[in-house]
Amino acid sequence: MMRILGITVPNEKRLEIGLTVFYGIGISSARKILDQVGIDHGFKAKDLTEDQENKIRAIIEARTIEGNLKREVSSNIKRLKDIKSFRGIRHMKRLPVRGQRTKTNSRTVRGNVRRTMASGKRKESKT
Repeated sequence: MMRILGITVPNEKRLEIGLTVFYGIGISSARKILDQVGIDHGFKAKDLTEDQENKIRAIIEARTIEGNLKREVSSNIKRLKDIKSFRGIRHMKRLPVRGQRTKTNSRTVRGNVRRTMASGKRKESKT
């Protein structure tokens, strides 16, 4: 069982998939890490030697991942909000930031609100 930075890498999955348990490492980054170490992508974590584990651990610990990366991303978003850039304003309004359409998509962010023509014309009942 390989543990790096307190996170367990799954034994039964291929390493290129198993390394994606870390926030900030996707499949392409995992492949680059394995190429640097010189390990086949299809290897499983249980088949690694101690030396190979240490090489992978050293490369991953040198990267910005997990809590540090999340902190960096949130500080970047906060900076955009503080300077009131277009992207920062979109973040504040909880709307899509990267140019996506909002007429038909992004319903989950907006609360899945569907408004039709007659939705606001309900008659009030007198009691």
